[in-house]
Amino acid sequence: MSDPIKHECGIGHIRLLKPLEFYKKKYGSAFYGINKMYLLMEKQHNRGQDGAGFASIKLDVDPGKRFISRIRSIEKQPIQDVFGKINERINKELKLSPSLADNIKELKNNVPYLAESLLGHVRYGTFGGNSVENVHPFLRQNNWKHRNLILAGNFNMTNSMELFNSLIELGQHPKEYTDTVIIMEKIGHFLDDAVRKMYKELKKEGLSKQDCSSIISKKLDIFKILKKASKKWDGGYVIGGLLGHGDSFVMRDPNGIRPAFYFKNEEVVVVASERPAIQTAFNLKIEEIKELEPGKAIVVKSNGVVKIKSVIKNQENKACSFERIYFSRGNDSEIYQERKNLGKLIMPVILNEINFDIKNTVFSYIPNTAETSFFGMIESVEEFLNSQKTDQIISKKNLSEDKIRNILSVRPRIEKIAVKDVKLRTFITEDDSRDDLVEHVYDITYGVIKSTDTIVIIDDSIVRGTTLKKSILKMLDRLNPKKIIIVSSAPQIRYPDCYGIDMANLESLIAFNAALSLLKENGLDSLIKEVYDACKKELELADDEMRNHVKKIYDHFSADQISNKITELLSSHLKNREVKIIFQSIENLHKACPDSKGDWYFTGDYPTPGGNRVVNTAFVNFYEGNKKRAY
Repeated sequence: MSDPIKHECGIGHIRLLKPLEFYKKKYGSAFYGINKMYLLMEKQHNRGQDGAGFASIKLDVDPGKRFISRIRSIEKQPIQDVFGKINERINKELKLSPSLADNIKELKNNVPYLAESLLGHVRYGTFGGNSVENVHPFLRQNNWKHRNLILAGNFNMTNSMELFNSLIELGQHPKEYTDTVIIMEKIGHFLDDAVRKMYKELKKEGLSKQDCSSIISKKLDIFKILKKASKKWDGGYVIGGLLGHGDSFVMRDPNGIRPAFYFKNEEVVVVASERPAIQTAFNLKIEEIKELEPGKAIVVKSNGVVKIKSVIKNQENKACSFERIYFSRGNDSEIYQERKNLGKLIMPVILNEINFDIKNTVFSYIPNTAETSFFGMIESVEEFLNSQKTDQIISKKNLSEDKIRNILSVRPRIEKIAVKDVKLRTFITEDDSRDDLVEHVYDITYGVIKSTDTIVIIDDSIVRGTTLKKSILKMLDRLNPKKIIIVSSAPQIRYPDCYGIDMANLESLIAFNAALSLLKENGLDSLIKEVYDACKKELELADDEMRNHVKKIYDHFSADQISNKITELLSSHLKNREVKIIFQSIENLHKACPDSKGDWYFTGDYPTPGGNRVVNTAFVNFYEGNKKRAY
């Protein structure tokens, strides 16, 4: 991605189903769960560069002994910082009392983090400050074990204000206006309510307060609590939670926008945002790991009983296609193939653009998640060349060995052109100086391009186009090629996101700016005011009655026209160089990623009613020059 975007987070939940002594005997360490959580989080660190957090609940601990532990970090390498500090603390306790190493009961009573129920989180902030207070897991404490709640998630809610106000109507006084606090307090409210009702019923039966507490822990219906709490949630989410007495849960949104996978056997239950993380951490085959279905929750009771039930009726599948293009690690077998297909499917357009001149074309990629798409693109080029070679050999009779060798020797020219300089930091804020530094974020490989060559470079997506304009195109221009072609494996990003990515406004999107330019050039700029008025009027309606009026901005132009205008906007400073920017089609996106139908970034077809409110609000904010968040 030539423009870095901040995106959703990742969660990991591990519930050990056996006593800690079991893991000590079988795997040689009572810290089996902690070690596996470290791996689970590291294998998802692509989702979290701003912070990391870890929390644990110990089961069956005597009163007076700490049973909840939590640690969070916003250091440069937050996962390593978290587990480094955990390791320091453990080693300190073992150094003070070496005998603890073989006494698992005392080890558990005295060493923090050593527990049966674990929750980890890697954070990539989407909005607001980056302080340790913004890092999950969040904690809601109480002196009754079953009313302690630890929460972490990968989510954004489009209707945070509505949910916030509903808490106030209940008589609460939330300490913060953040999605996480709102969701935690919503679940906490129904948790408290369930506990109160059960306590009253049990007291009527003549049970002691202590007995009541124990029975409540066993009988709490987590599914019922989640069902009540999530009734008005609008967004994409995977939310994990631990209760103080040992129950735990992970819940997924009804459209399946955000991903969640799980594995369970007689020893352990594992849930994570990415399947390969579980595969690697626990050395599993792909078929052993299941996807948590939309609208369902997996609940592990304190006694180890595991149940999966529907909490919210599942809706139309709108699993985020950007998960496949960019967010997730590409070592998932399905995602890897889908990214290759994205490169393959766009190749016919590239061949037309280079006039099928493979000999004078150099293929490369911007070094990031586009690498796999690049492999697919090259496979497609090779298939084209093989077809050409076959036709030449068949059509010509009595070919000499040398001529056959010459025909067979033609292959795609592949070079590493753009190399990101990871050491460079654009630390100067003054515009002119900063732009000069931005220009040099990427290095180029000199001496491999001839003046007769066309350069084809594939990127996973183009959002704002800033780095492309200010750095990459300028660098490629220095190679003096005949033509530069930039290929996006994703379609044009036209609309803001409100489910996980920090794309809350329209004016930063290059596709939106291209459409505005076309409207003005074609004497249609009055439409901008018309759309503004329509959006303002639409915002008076209920969410489920709203339509996306911003689509009208794009209706007058084809995808090719908008692509050409994007090319012009991003390459106008290259006066003597032919440049072309090519985008994936929506049709090919769905061919490549058939099971991830969430394409609202590109089409404006939002998966929940709140999405239409967000996009209309974003346009109003743009028109009025308001920099506020659209949700």
